Amino acid sequence: MDTVIVQLPEVRGLHAEPAGRPRLLKLGPGETADFGRGAPGRPVPVRLPDPGVSRCAGQITAAEDYWRLSNYSRTATYVVENLEGAGEHIKVAPGRLGAPVPFEFSRVVLPSEGAQASFKVFAPQHAYRDDTGGGPAGGEHTVMPFALDATAKYFLVLLALCEPRLRNASTGAVPGVGDVLERLRPLTSCRDLTRSAVNYHVDYLASAKLRLRDDSVDPDTDTLAGGKREELVAFALRFDLVREEHLALLPPRPPSRPSPAARQPTRAS
Repeated sequence: MDTVIVQLPEVRGLHAEPAGRPRLLKLGPGETADFGRGAPGRPVPVRLPDPGVSRCAGQITAAEDYWRLSNYSRTATYVVENLEGAGEHIKVAPGRLGAPVPFEFSRVVLPSEGAQASFKVFAPQHAYRDDTGGGPAGGEHTVMPFALDATAKYFLVLLALCEPRLRNASTGAVPGVGDVLERLRPLTSCRDLTRSAVNYHVDYLASAKLRLRDDSVDPDTDTLAGGKREELVAFALRFDLVREEHLALLPPRPPSRPSPAARQPTRAS
């Protein structure tokens, strides 16, 4: 089972491939990946081609539902940012080995001479309790089979997709990417949301969180993308992963406008 996903940095240069889907490196419990500038004959899985980054700057290790970071530098401190937090971060001091990272969405930032040297790490298997703690004492706690964080942006994307059917079960159409953007943009946490970010969250939900599809399936066509959103909505509603009480997380809906016919004044007889 893959418990950590590393989004590899984009390769820029004369021979760089055109931008497309992010390149991902998946790690299971106990697996490791070195990061740094690399050296001739000694490449690293997570390459950061900046002269200010060591050839082998550190290592990440996947655990059960989190990951650890080792800093091989003698002088540089690395910063791990929580991408879902308001500036929340941890610092990993020079020489620190196996520092646990609790965030589900992280960005590792290294001191560099050029543009920011960084890469993203996701831990989609975070577990959350599904009981109120009032059951029999002893034994292991019950956890949700599909670990969704209601404070995360991917959950808001899923909620916006499911909203029409939560409000009216007979509604057929699933919102498109533009509809989701328009619905979520009023939220402070979603003001910088883009179409590509929404598509990424849809992919993340389908492949990592709910495990509906394999990443090897190409989602670029409108038909496949629409089918994936439809599949997500059907699955989430079937298992009550989003419910009516979650609608309070969305911004208030704008009042409906009367039709042109309704606005025309009636003539006196």
